[in-house]
Amino acid sequence: MTFSSVQTLRRRRRGGFTLIEVMLVLMILVIIASMAVVAIRPMRKKARIQASQTQIKVFETPLEVYEMDLGEFPSTNQGLEAMLAAPSDLSNQDKWFGPYLKGNTVPLDPWGNPYQYEYPGKQNQQDFPDIWSFGPDKRDGTEDDVGNWMVEE
Repeated sequence: MTFSSVQTLRRRRRGGFTLIEVMLVLMILVIIASMAVVAIRPMRKKARIQASQTQIKVFETPLEVYEMDLGEFPSTNQGLEAMLAAPSDLSNQDKWFGPYLKGNTVPLDPWGNPYQYEYPGKQNQQDFPDIWSFGPDKRDGTEDDVGNWMVEE
């Protein structure tokens, strides 16, 4: 074997990665990706809860303006939709100066469900409507519900 043929043989061997090296790198990448997913999931849940709390807080100002105009909050049957269009059962339609919310619909909670509304409220200490989301489990009356009686100032 000549010197040039030995060099050619060495160049060929150094040219690429072995299957084991490629598999090792792929396993490391999979482990890193799975750790990232595990770390991100709780942050995503917390972000949705915070978004729900913020949206509930946003409903309060238009509701207060509605109450100033009409002298009372929308009834449970009228719901949050009363801030978009004058309810047909209003005693004095001339006092309704809405819409009190932007857009054509009441936004859904971060889990894709409608916000719940009740007036008079049962949870609030003051004479104010209860507004809440069923939360991540999408069931009413569970620990993960998010309501305006829970929102910190």
